[in-house]
Amino acid sequence: MGLATEPVLQPRELSQYEIERKKPMPTLIHGAIQFNIGFELKLKYPNQYRIASEVTLDTKPDGSTPDLVLYPMSELDYKNDPSRRTDAPLLTIEIQSPSQSTKDMVSKLEPYFYFGVKSCWIVVPDLQAILVYDNPFHYTFFHNIEMLKDTNLNIEISLAEVFK
Repeated sequence: MGLATEPVLQPRELSQYEIERKKPMPTLIHGAIQFNIGFELKLKYPNQYRIASEVTLDTKPDGSTPDLVLYPMSELDYKNDPSRRTDAPLLTIEIQSPSQSTKDMVSKLEPYFYFGVKSCWIVVPDLQAILVYDNPFHYTFFHNIEMLKDTNLNIEISLAEVFK
């Protein structure tokens, strides 16, 4: 009788999207959560913040592209739209993909805070939770409650609506 062997997993080939953006391909859940967060922020703070998705920041060493960023409200400058922003947003939001570990997500925080970001959210779809970091080493865990409150930025949104 032969011994059973473990199947050999072949590495998955990365898509052009993943290579260019250095991040996993978004899914329906990822996209829905991203839209819901942006919608909730825009609904609650229509004239206070500029919410944008997939903005490349000039973080060190290689730049980064959070799923969402939040800047103070300003007019859009259609004649000057750099491919990499050198000014830090107030908030970055990263949504964990199935292929990303918690370690992968947390490793993004230090460059954001060093760049000047005031608050970072990590969204964990599997847990329907959001970790709100006010520095790279301290977070508040929001799960199974009505409102997410970011005390660092003095903003709040409905957690229930984010995962609806």
